[in-house]
Amino acid sequence: MKSLTKHITVNIPKRRMLINITPEVEEVVRESGIQEGLCLVNAMHITASVFINDDESGLHQDFETWLEKLAPEKPYSQYHHNGFEDNADAHLKRQVMGREVVIAITKGRLDFGPWEQIFYGEFDGKRPKRYLIKVIGD
Repeated sequence: MKSLTKHITVNIPKRRMLINITPEVEEVVRESGIQEGLCLVNAMHITASVFINDDESGLHQDFETWLEKLAPEKPYSQYHHNGFEDNADAHLKRQVMGREVVIAITKGRLDFGPWEQIFYGEFDGKRPKRYLIKVIGD
């Protein structure tokens, strides 16, 4: 069995943003040479997420609206955690959207369903963040 691990750094210019990272993940799978296996992608920060869904701007806006209703950023005073920071909402949003995804690799390619893409979701940006891609298999 072979494996390849990459840590990717992203600089998010806004507090919240969704980034399609599918091309980067596909490149790591190609680089690995693995034909049959699994690819793990996970956020390396507790205020960020990795998830799979459709790359459609209306849906992305729906995520933003829905998440803001579930865990509004302000007022900061509504969260105990914000006695020390101002990002409690980002922790909660990450919990809802998830930490990681695992995708099958078949014949050297990510084995997706129709319209599936991988996203990095940032909920407390404006600084460098990382995500991990780990490919294992033969």
